[in-house]
Amino acid sequence: MTTIPFGELGAIASATRRTLALRVLLGVAAVAAAAAVVALSRGGDATPALLPVDSDGLVVLDLSASISTDTYARIGATLDRLAGSGGRYGLIVFSDTAYLALPPGTPASELRPFARKFDLPGRTSGAIVVPTNPWSRSFSAGTKISTGLQLALDTIQQQRLGRPAVLLVSDLDDDVGDRERLTSTALSFRRLGIPVRVVAVNAAAKDAQYMARLLRRPAELSPASPPGEQRGLGRRVRLPLLFAALAAALALAIRELLVTRLERA
Repeated sequence: MTTIPFGELGAIASATRRTLALRVLLGVAAVAAAAAVVALSRGGDATPALLPVDSDGLVVLDLSASISTDTYARIGATLDRLAGSGGRYGLIVFSDTAYLALPPGTPASELRPFARKFDLPGRTSGAIVVPTNPWSRSFSAGTKISTGLQLALDTIQQQRLGRPAVLLVSDLDDDVGDRERLTSTALSFRRLGIPVRVVAVNAAAKDAQYMARLLRRPAELSPASPPGEQRGLGRRVRLPLLFAALAAALALAIRELLVTRLERA
């Protein structure tokens, strides 16, 4: 690189410091943006865990016929999210009766085959095609949320789980005749201090409010993420950061190419 001898470098010391500060700032911005992109790529979304990873969690999943195509897709997305959490959970499925599909302590990754049951085929007509599941013949069209929660409570007590937590995944469209038993079961969870979180998938407002009153945990009612939403969020955040990192790096490169370095004579 061509240099220009200059004997009064001290006279431009202030400009030199400003230039150095700008260079350092651009460099830090480029490194920080790149690091953020890498962190987001590895860590996925920053939303709270549906169940504590270190808990003896039980997922209570509604498989009643009242749920719609979109609700099925949201349930699949919720199970996918749980499967990638790194926790160890049991799984209870229910409609008008309940069944323990996975025992407590099962690696969360075992939920992925269940999530695939909710992969919907393409709709070629206006008809809703609900995917089958291994319990379709055992379940009726009715919904009794109390059966799923009661089996979860029985499992917790029988297996003496030390850090119990329950996640109910449902549209909360409960049979009117089940309300009394559901109230009793919810009171048992409250009395024992066992946390119950609800992923309300396309639930009617009145049903969500009723469940919130039962559990006295309105903050725990969370709508399920639509399919692909978390991946889409990650892309929306990563791309601007990537562009910022590239812009900072480009600015540094241009400056080094165009600005002539001054040397003391």
